[in-house]
Amino acid sequence: MEIKIHNLKKTYGSKTAVDISDYTLQGPEILGLMGNNGAGKTTLFRLMLDLLKADSGNVCLDGTDVSQCEDWKSHVGAYMDESFLIDYLTPEEYFQFCGRMYGFDAATLHERIYRYERFLGDEILKEKKYIRNLSAGNKQKTGIVTALLHNPELVILDEPFNFLDPTSQSLLKHYCEEQKATILVSSHNLSHTVDLSTRIVLLEQGHLLRDLDNTDGAAGTELENYFEVKE
Repeated sequence: MEIKIHNLKKTYGSKTAVDISDYTLQGPEILGLMGNNGAGKTTLFRLMLDLLKADSGNVCLDGTDVSQCEDWKSHVGAYMDESFLIDYLTPEEYFQFCGRMYGFDAATLHERIYRYERFLGDEILKEKKYIRNLSAGNKQKTGIVTALLHNPELVILDEPFNFLDPTSQSLLKHYCEEQKATILVSSHNLSHTVDLSTRIVLLEQGHLLRDLDNTDGAAGTELENYFEVKE
């Protein structure tokens, strides 16, 4: 999927949250979006998902302006935070709810869920807890798997490593390779992002500072210098 950003701006009062003139990403790719707190990572993702209205400019997915049409939504999966979940449902009920939206029959839904059985684990699949009573990590796992259920061409995940160990990296790498998908991941965790991403974009105060090729972790040293990471 091709992602094109053109003259995209979003401000809150005097604060610039996002100001990106032009950027194009042609997948499949795993793009790590990095920056300190307040850099604009979450705002950019929300603009891409049409969850926020831009002050100017646009985001186009395969030539479709996300703010003008909803056809792109069937090709995109996302998990931003717990607000994407329905916490008074169990994970099974939530998966069934989402499966009905995608038009899955019972067999298809079962297959899509249980391909991630090892990642999800027993607390999610067997204990029938309400989502509100799951651990933070298992809430995050539920959201990530739901984002992948319909085999989207583009996956957007905000801080997916907050409560998860590095096994989530192998899940996303496998998904990208198997589905030829583009995955966008925001993170402030340098090591996880370098290990996972094929490209890394660095944001500062809403501006795109660098777009780095990360083949074989090539961007690691430059990012360490930028963030002044010391052993």
